[in-house]
Amino acid sequence: MKEKKILIVVTNTSEMDDSNKTPTGVWLEEFAVPFLEFKNSSNEELKLDVTVASPLGGIAPIDEESLECKNPTEWDYTKKYLDNSVKLSDVDYEKYDAIFIPGGHGPMFDLAKDELLGKIVSYFYNTHKIVSAVCHGPAGLINARTETGEPIVKGMQVTCFTNEEEKIVKKDKLMPFLLESRLKQLGAYFNAAEPWEENVIVDANLITGQNPASAKKLAKTVLKKLKSN
Repeated sequence: MKEKKILIVVTNTSEMDDSNKTPTGVWLEEFAVPFLEFKNSSNEELKLDVTVASPLGGIAPIDEESLECKNPTEWDYTKKYLDNSVKLSDVDYEKYDAIFIPGGHGPMFDLAKDELLGKIVSYFYNTHKIVSAVCHGPAGLINARTETGEPIVKGMQVTCFTNEEEKIVKKDKLMPFLLESRLKQLGAYFNAAEPWEENVIVDANLITGQNPASAKKLAKTVLKKLKSN
């Protein structure tokens, strides 16, 4: 049996830095759907160990807008992991086979500038382990560098929550920067589908998803690569 370990890194940010302190956090679907895919994939062929971590440890707040009555009840099971995340600096990350960063707008305010996360993502990328992120999760890739000091996204095919989608939800003026624009500035080849359409881009061991609708396919893509590695 193959045994694999996945590190999920989530935000600790509960408020944006605008004058209204607009609530934010983890977008529940983007955490819960992949988490359950990973947890439920353990079988006779593959055993998966999943760790949920954040820069500060403890509570990773959930974006209130992602809490809807139509959400599957099984998502509720995953909330306890967001309430008790491991502090990122306490994680022995070199023992993991894949890293996954969910979105929500929270990552734009902490994961985007977290130096330790940048170091960890750089390690995964440079050792040819799986690096994956969805929606605003790719903000956690910004500080990651190749062994020659270049951004890991430079020359790579990627996607994320698009500028168009940001404008549709009227959050573009609340962001410290637009993630699509920043990835392009770093030299990424950006791939955009129509707003809210499923879109997962794979380039070597870098896997990115555009929006909440892409979370399940991204998780399945990560699992497929883990099984083949």
